[in-house]
Amino acid sequence: MTASEKARAKAEQAVGKIAQAAGRAIGNTELVAKGDAAEAVGKARENKESLKETGRR
Repeated sequence: MTASEKARAKAEQAVGKIAQAAGRAIGNTELVAKGDAAEAVGKARENKESLKETGRR
């Protein structure tokens, strides 16, 4: 996994978790859902890069 893609994936996951926590704290279900989506995108990106890395071996 390239370092920049790995960092991007981790950042997306972190932003998602922060949005989820903020949404729960203020009772905003839309913000929680956006956080879930951002975290899922980050995990998907991380998995995609892992698969690419596995294919190179």
